[in-house]
Amino acid sequence: MTVQAGPTPTVLDEIQRRVLWLGTRIVDAANRERDTGDGLKVGGHQASSASLVTAMTALWFAHLDAEDRVAVKPHASPAFHAIQYLLGGLDRAYLTRLRARGGLQSYPSRTKDPDAVDFSTGSVGLGAAAPLFASLTRRYVDAHFGARPGSRFVALVGDAELDEGNVWEAVAEPAAAGLGNVMWVVDFNRQSLDRVVPGVRIHQWRGQFAAAGWHVVEIKYGRRLQAAFERPGGEHLRTWIDAMPNEQYQSLFALEGPALRERFLDGAPPQVGEFVADLPDAELGPLVTDLGGHDVEAVLDAFAECDAVRDRPSVVFAYTVKGWGLPLAGGPRNHAALLTGEQIDELRTRTGLTSETEWDPLDPASPAGIWAGARRDHLARRPRSASPEVAVPAATGVRTGKPTSTQEVFGRVLTDLARDEAVAPYLVTTAPDVATSTNLAGFINKTGVFSPAQRRAWSQDGPLRWTENPAGQHIELGISEMNLFLLLGQLGLAWDMSDQPLLPVGTVYDPFVLRGLDAFLYGAYSGSRFVVAGTPSGISLAPEGGAHQSSITASVGIELPGVTFAEPTYGAALDWLLCDALGRIAADPAGSDDREVAYYFRLTTRPIDQSPFEAARARLGDGAVRAQALAGAYRLKDAHHDRPDLRDERAPVVHLAASGAVMPEVLEAAGELADEGVAAHVVDVTSAGRLYRSWQDGLRQGVRTATARPAPDGLRAAFPDRAPVVTVQDAASHALAWLGSALGVAAVPLGVDEFGQSGSIRDLYELHDLRAGAIVNAALAALHLADDRS
Repeated sequence: MTVQAGPTPTVLDEIQRRVLWLGTRIVDAANRERDTGDGLKVGGHQASSASLVTAMTALWFAHLDAEDRVAVKPHASPAFHAIQYLLGGLDRAYLTRLRARGGLQSYPSRTKDPDAVDFSTGSVGLGAAAPLFASLTRRYVDAHFGARPGSRFVALVGDAELDEGNVWEAVAEPAAAGLGNVMWVVDFNRQSLDRVVPGVRIHQWRGQFAAAGWHVVEIKYGRRLQAAFERPGGEHLRTWIDAMPNEQYQSLFALEGPALRERFLDGAPPQVGEFVADLPDAELGPLVTDLGGHDVEAVLDAFAECDAVRDRPSVVFAYTVKGWGLPLAGGPRNHAALLTGEQIDELRTRTGLTSETEWDPLDPASPAGIWAGARRDHLARRPRSASPEVAVPAATGVRTGKPTSTQEVFGRVLTDLARDEAVAPYLVTTAPDVATSTNLAGFINKTGVFSPAQRRAWSQDGPLRWTENPAGQHIELGISEMNLFLLLGQLGLAWDMSDQPLLPVGTVYDPFVLRGLDAFLYGAYSGSRFVVAGTPSGISLAPEGGAHQSSITASVGIELPGVTFAEPTYGAALDWLLCDALGRIAADPAGSDDREVAYYFRLTTRPIDQSPFEAARARLGDGAVRAQALAGAYRLKDAHHDRPDLRDERAPVVHLAASGAVMPEVLEAAGELADEGVAAHVVDVTSAGRLYRSWQDGLRQGVRTATARPAPDGLRAAFPDRAPVVTVQDAASHALAWLGSALGVAAVPLGVDEFGQSGSIRDLYELHDLRAGAIVNAALAALHLADDRS
C-alpha cells in the first residue's frame, strides 16, 4: 500500500481528535472506573492536556525526527501517552492504569513510565529548561567526540511555568547562547491553576526572550480569523479581539448562539458589530475563537520558521484554550475539573467511536492509520552504541604528607585524572563562577575552558590559564546553582541523549547547594550520573558569617534518593571515594542501580593533619581501611591499641563518630578522655549516605520477612564494641544522630543547629559545642545514659 508523501490537514485533524479522545478517556477511566480503595480522587488534568493536543499532534505526526528529544508539559501527560499508544510505543493495557502502581505516572518520568520519555517533567520549570542544557551537552559532545546525528531539543511549556525563576536563569545563561537546535513551545492558554489570568504578559515575556537573544514566534490566530481580518472592516475585528480583556475572551468558549454574540460585542466599537452582523450565530463562535495554537497548519508553519533559524534558540507562543474540544473549555476553574459520564459518552460519539471500539488504535487501512504507521517507522530510534570501557583507577595515589583540606585534594585528584589518557577524554567539569575558589584551577590549566569557538585571551593570570576553545573540558556557568544542577543532570544523561557517556563533575559553594536543590533532586529522579562537590562544609569558613555557612546540607545529601553522600576527612580516603564514584559511573552510565546515580561530596577548606590517617593505615592495612572507607566508616583511632592500660574491662568505652572538619577536636577529646580513664574509639564516618543506606536495607529486609537482621558489615567493622556513641559533625546534629539507633546504644549528637555568625573556627566551634571540652562532656553524658539504661 502506497504511503502518502505528507499528511493532509484532514488526516492530522482526525489524528488530533483521536489523541484528544484517548487523553481525556485515560483520565476518565482512572477516576470513574477504577476503585482505588481509599476514596480519593485520582485526578489527571483533562483540560490542561487538551490545550496542547494540536501542538503535540503536529510534533509527533508531522515534524519530529527520530533523534529529536522532547520535554512534555507535566499536565499534558495523558495526551503524550495517547500519542505513544497510537504510534505503537505503549501497550493498550496501560491506558486504564494512569496514576496506578506500575502504570502510567502522573507526569512524564524517564525512569518510571513504560513508554519512552526523554525528560522527566513533574516539577514545573525544570523540564522546560532541561532541553536547553541537553543541547549544550550535545554541543560539547560534538566538539569532543565528533558530530552526532542532528537533533532538535524541544520543550512544551505551560505558560504558568514562566512564573518559575529557574526558567529565566536558564534563558539568560551565557553558556547556552547560540543553541539553534532548541525550541520551546509555550502553551499560551492564559489560565493558571486557580483562575483565568487577568493580565496577559505576552509583551513582557516576548521582550525577555528577545533580550536574551532568542527568536520569538507567536501563533495567535487561526487561518479563518486571518482570512476575516483581510476582508473590508476586518481590521476592526482584529483590534477588538486584541483589546478584549482576557477574562471576557475566555468566557466565550462556554457560550453559544445569541449569548455568545452578546458577550463578544459587550464593549466593542460599533464597527465590529457591523462586521459580524451578517454572520450566523452558528458561525460566529467558531470564527472568533479560532486560535492559532489549534490550527495545525499554522503550528507547523511556526515550527518550520524556527527550524530555519539556526544561530539561536527559538520560542513559540501558541495561543490555545485550556480544555480545547471539551465542554469545560475556557472555564475559570477547569484545571482539576473532570468530564461527567454523559459528557464522555457525547465525546465518544462525536469522535466516531463506540464503547467497543473506544480504545482501538487508528484503523491501519485508513489514511490516518497509514500515516501513523509511517510516522512510527520514521521515529524509530537507532540502537545506542556500546559504551566505551573507561578504566578509572582505584586511586590516583595523591600525596598528602602535610596538613591539607579535602577541597585541595579534590582538585589535585581531578588534575591527576586529567593526566590519565584512559580517563581524561570523558571528564568534564562545571561550576557557577566558583571554579577557581573550589580548586578546579589545576584541572582547567590542564584541559582548558570549553567554548564553541576559539576566544582570544586578553590578559594572563599567572597561576590560572583561562584558555577558551572547543577542546576545553570545563564549562563555566553564570552564578546560578539551578543551572549548575540542570547542566550536571544533562551531562550525566549524555549516554542516552547524545550516545556518549561522560564523567561529569561539578563544584559549588556548599551553602548554596540548597539554591539548586530542586534541580539536584530532578537530576537524581531522572537517573542522571554525576559527581558534585560542595565546599566549604558547615561553619568552617568561619569569618564569612551565616550567609556562607551550611548546616543542613549533610542531612539533605543523606536523604536524597539515588544520591550517595560522602564527607571524608582525609585526602587518601577522598581519593578512594572519588575514584570509586567515577568508576561506578563509567562502568554503568545508564545507572541501573537506582540507589547510586549521583554522588555528593561535602568538603572542607580547613587544612587537617593527615598523620592520624596514616597511623590507621599502618595499623589496619590499606586493603581493610579502603574497604571500610568505601563502605562508609572505619576506626581511625583504637583506644585499646594506643593505650594498653585502657584494655582493663573496668575502663568505660565510648565511640566518637565524626566526619570532616571537626576531626581535630574529636581526636583531642579522645586524648583527654583517655587521660581520664575512658577508652574513646574514634570512628571516621567517610560516607554517612552509604552507611545509612546499608543499615536501612537490613531493616527493610527484616520488616518484610519479620526477622531480626544483623548490623551491616560497615557498621560492625567500624563499631565492633557495644558502647555509647557521641556523633560530631560540622552540620545539623541530627545528620548522624541515627547511629545510636543503628548500634542500639545511648547516643549524644553534636552539631550546628543554629544560624552561624562571623568569627574564627575556634570561636564558632566553642559556640556550637564542637570544641574538645564539649565533646568530652558529651561522652561522659553518653556513658551516664548507658548506665541509666542498664
